[in-house]
Amino acid sequence: MCGIVGYVGHRRILPVLLDGLKRLEYRGYDSAGVAWPENGDVKRVRAKGKLNVLEDALEDFRSTKSSVGLGHTRWATHGRPTEENAHPHCDCTGRLVVVHNGIIENYFPLREQLKEEGHTFRSDTDTEVLAHLIEKYLEDDLEKAVMRALKDVEGAYALGVLWAEQPEMLIAARKQSPLVLGLSENECFMASDIPALLPYTKRVIFLDDGELAVLKAGSLKIVSLDDGKILDKEVQEIKWDAGMAEKAGYKHFMLKEIYEQPDAILNTFRGRMEPETGKVELPEIELSTDVIRRLNKVVLLACGTSWHAGLVGKYWIEKWARLPVEVELASEFRYRDLLLDENSLTIPISQSGETADTLAGLRIAKELGSSIISICNVVGSTITRESDGTVYTHAGPEIGVASTKAFTSQLTAIYLLALYLAQQRGTLDHSQISVKLKGLLDIPRIVQDRLKAWHNDASSLADEFYTYSDFLYLGRHLQFPIALEGALKLKEISYIHAEGYAAGEMKHGPIALIDRNMPVVALVPQDHVYEKMVSNVEEVKSRRGIVISVGVEGDEGLQRLSHFMVSVPKVAPELNPFIFTIPLQLVAYEIALARGCDVDQPRNLAKSVTVE
Repeated sequence: MCGIVGYVGHRRILPVLLDGLKRLEYRGYDSAGVAWPENGDVKRVRAKGKLNVLEDALEDFRSTKSSVGLGHTRWATHGRPTEENAHPHCDCTGRLVVVHNGIIENYFPLREQLKEEGHTFRSDTDTEVLAHLIEKYLEDDLEKAVMRALKDVEGAYALGVLWAEQPEMLIAARKQSPLVLGLSENECFMASDIPALLPYTKRVIFLDDGELAVLKAGSLKIVSLDDGKILDKEVQEIKWDAGMAEKAGYKHFMLKEIYEQPDAILNTFRGRMEPETGKVELPEIELSTDVIRRLNKVVLLACGTSWHAGLVGKYWIEKWARLPVEVELASEFRYRDLLLDENSLTIPISQSGETADTLAGLRIAKELGSSIISICNVVGSTITRESDGTVYTHAGPEIGVASTKAFTSQLTAIYLLALYLAQQRGTLDHSQISVKLKGLLDIPRIVQDRLKAWHNDASSLADEFYTYSDFLYLGRHLQFPIALEGALKLKEISYIHAEGYAAGEMKHGPIALIDRNMPVVALVPQDHVYEKMVSNVEEVKSRRGIVISVGVEGDEGLQRLSHFMVSVPKVAPELNPFIFTIPLQLVAYEIALARGCDVDQPRNLAKSVTVE
């Protein structure tokens, strides 16, 4: 997982590259580097650590007038985070450089072969193989050399190449790792993700697998890596603006994105439902009513936070659409003997639309005949292009590594999709759907009204509990996935060990952990399992566990059992996941802040996992 930025045009190169890398630093931040042509050669500057270290190293080069270059911010897969392993990597001459996101699976035999042929390696990375492989085939045409080299490569790559002999152009290529091109007047851009392009252009082209692009100041050519045929690619207009990817006065992107959730939820359902008539409109789902009625299985496919959203969706789809649902971890799904056919519906869920395991699972499901309807936040991403239809979440760019608004907007999309399936299958009538849509319609207002109070509660909680080393999160029914998500948020950004558990399973092991040093976060809505959750809380209390509850305001019985209680308004049971999630996000944020952790860029994590 790495961030790539490249530019050819009329602007001075270093400000463009550094600005782009800052916008992509969520993709990797253990080292960074840039390269540009200068005086018939290529200048390369790299640094271990975050971008400020690279900026300091570039202080003596600010006057460069070059307007072509490549930049990279790294999240290590091969080789430790060091300056030697930072990108860009060069060939033996130092006049050809490469930046790369992905994994070259056959790098070791290629490396050994190239060493036998006289090439000298300076790093421990798989990427350096690409530089020497291109050098091997390079005569006077960089485009042909890159195409020839990539025929020898097995694995995933998003690639940027610069050569001193052709300093007016860059080469880009893609296979199984995201790469987007930006177009403006007499200039071209490349980047791993859209936010790096937004200050300069909203006109983009998404490279597909097996495509290579030649970028020059006044032209862009895209060809097939298979046969060199020139391709006519669609230019898309991105609706985000650059301000949507800035902090807007908040201390961290994560906090900003938590506070953006009312808008993210609203924007995801806006224009897709008619609460008064009880109708869901999802024209992007190009499946006929007959196909939907023939379905005998739904598979929700995701990783991490998106998997938790899928777990919530299972309850909704099974109850409303009367379909059996499997929720699969994509990293396990892709290696199983799968029972899917044309009567199955597979729903990949991904914020980025580029998650490697989810994409691989999608492709397997498609080969087996399953229909594919994805839920995604990024228009034109690979998963959306390979799906039969996509229900887009309209969360805008999410920069913080720990997902917040993407999660609640995914819940919104799945909620609508579950009701749409019920509508098409006739398992709910319009009056029943109307009630559920009216409930969803109120959620943005409810969240907006409560955000500051929840934040105050989270700050008070953090002051008391930030030094603890272990937390247990408990929930039942719809709140079980939210317990998992709450625990994940805490460990992601505060590095505290936390486990989410189905409360009814507590007696099957975790209860042995509970003592006076164990905070237990109990999610206790007033639903059909309320009494059972209260019983679980009493079990924790009797073992001297510290009870932190999230419960409905005015619940005095729960208040008496709790060391600390966060109050939420009472809503319809199916809407509780929205209401209970956000206080847990704020608790994780405030505890991480109190512990001095890097909230937006937690160690060892990257925003989108585009390698296996």
